[in-house]
Amino acid sequence: MINDNNCIKVLDKGFVTLVDIMGDDRSAVRAARVSHGKDISTDERDRKLIDYLMEHGHLSPFEHITFTFHVKAPIFVVRQWFRHRIGMSPNEISRRYTSKNVNEFYVPDHIRLQDTKDKQNSILVNDKKLKNEAIEVLEEIYKKSYEAYEKLINMGVAREMARIILPVGEYTEFYLTTNARALMHFLDLRASSHAQWEIQEYAKALAQFFQKTCPWSYDAYLKHQYKGDLLKLLQ
Repeated sequence: MINDNNCIKVLDKGFVTLVDIMGDDRSAVRAARVSHGKDISTDERDRKLIDYLMEHGHLSPFEHITFTFHVKAPIFVVRQWFRHRIGMSPNEISRRYTSKNVNEFYVPDHIRLQDTKDKQNSILVNDKKLKNEAIEVLEEIYKKSYEAYEKLINMGVAREMARIILPVGEYTEFYLTTNARALMHFLDLRASSHAQWEIQEYAKALAQFFQKTCPWSYDAYLKHQYKGDLLKLLQ
């Protein structure tokens, strides 16, 4: 749920905040109509144009809608995220210069087992004993890693070296500027049951902002272009 600060809480300590947006549904309309020397028209005609563009795969007009997000996420999620290089410009906090978020680690509220038949799939389990033991292992490693990090810092070791022992469950932050076309591609792959659950949660947060700011484009995207499955289940 988007709060009054344009922020959605994700996982146990993460968030996605919409910092800035340039454009809206009609930005795509203007970009599409400029080739004919025309501009925006009535709501009905403009919405029909957006639907037509999505249906026929004319997606370049949607590059004229841009978003800037502030994201806090575990490092392993961010590494998956940054594989999306086209149309996405990130700037991540540097552990060389700051200790912000050190000792903030992702602690899941559930445990999934490896699917032996599908390497890309995991299976949620309800075994409380297994869950508690697994989370205890995670928290113990986090605790030891942070203590070792602090020890190195107190020895005078540079942050850029001390950070190498911190696990990928540590939270980091980044700013991301992207356009609606690139965002749709991200949602195709990450708002999908084939993606890892944690990044699914961030994808669903981005989708909420897309729907709120560009409702015509979002509806047409789900109708004609969306290749995932999770967002249609949320309607």
